[in-house]
Amino acid sequence: MKPLAYRMRPSHIEDIIGQEHLVGEGQIIRRMVEAKHLSSMILYGPPGIGKTSIATAIAGSTSIAFRTLNAVIHNKKDMEAVAAEAKMSGQVILILDEVHRLDKGKQDFLLPYLENGMIILIGATTANPYHAINPAIRSRTQIFELKPLETEQIKAALTRALQDEHRGLGGYEVTVDDEAMNHFANGCGGDVRSALNALELAVLSTKADETGHITITLAAAEECLQKKKELLT
Repeated sequence: MKPLAYRMRPSHIEDIIGQEHLVGEGQIIRRMVEAKHLSSMILYGPPGIGKTSIATAIAGSTSIAFRTLNAVIHNKKDMEAVAAEAKMSGQVILILDEVHRLDKGKQDFLLPYLENGMIILIGATTANPYHAINPAIRSRTQIFELKPLETEQIKAALTRALQDEHRGLGGYEVTVDDEAMNHFANGCGGDVRSALNALELAVLSTKADETGHITITLAAAEECLQKKKELLT
């Protein structure tokens, strides 16, 4: 089974938690989606805040086919397959993880398709694109900074996962103590992926009582999620 954070990825822009400065009502990415006029873009920010998830939700909010590649793992032939699909259908969205790792050959291949709009690039990176992204790519994309989620937003993501019976943990009878929930939300350093996966570990590793109910205590939460600030000291 895929990790909880992967399963809970939003499929539509309406499902995104946080990043209101970009996807909230009247904000730039929301306006592009509603106008059905999506431009190539680079999403950058710290690990675990949902860059790829947001890219997928943006693409899923359109009627355009999309494909997901990784600049490190996938090669030029994979990009050629995306380009061939774009030629057949007229346009394809390419979600590209670790876009700052594109080598020159892949960049040179991609540029003409960005120029003519046949490929709409949504790149994701933890690196500062003003330093790490080739200027030729930068000049053909909009650059948007994503921010770490706030505590209440992370709690909302955790609550959604606990209630979702199809993708999340809704099939379990679970109570998360307030102190445990606070630890997951505050201890992850804005990294919602870490918080979700720690919650799943806590639920799956905690023995249910005689009625089948699982209670996640602060002690269990602390075992499953070491505070980010402690990792940095």
